[in-house]
Amino acid sequence: MKPGGAIERGMESAKKIAAGEKPPWSKEEGFNKSQELAERSEIAMVGSIGNDGYPNIKAMFKIEAEGLKTIWFSTNTSSKRVSQFRENPKACVYFFDSDRFAGLLLVGDIEIMLDPDSKNRFWHEGWEVYYSLGPTDPDYCLLKFSAKWGNYYHGLQNISFEI
Repeated sequence: MKPGGAIERGMESAKKIAAGEKPPWSKEEGFNKSQELAERSEIAMVGSIGNDGYPNIKAMFKIEAEGLKTIWFSTNTSSKRVSQFRENPKACVYFFDSDRFAGLLLVGDIEIMLDPDSKNRFWHEGWEVYYSLGPTDPDYCLLKFSAKWGNYYHGLQNISFEI
């Protein structure tokens, strides 16, 4: 165990809650803390269901978020992930803050977006390194995640909520 690492920080937070130094959160507080975590996170773990029925997880750049309800990602249309979402749109997104030992799980569905308006809206200069033809590249698409429910964890506190 690394001194001052994530495990120690998590234990310290849990000790404060167990000792009554931190009161339990309301659902509203848990939801607000969830939004703060999602807003400050640049990378999310995105889960899909593989063709063999087992979960697959991949780190992806969060392109934009509309609260907790809708989160946008970009990827290659030819990717394994897109193939999996075409077969089964069920997905999860996980944000983690190792400094605070906090995590947010969102569960919902992913829609593959190929329309020019969406592709142009989210296009960033420099992405030609991934999509050489620019926003019209047929191998460039967006993943639109729509959350149904979430669970926020910090210390010993766990708050689930509908979105």
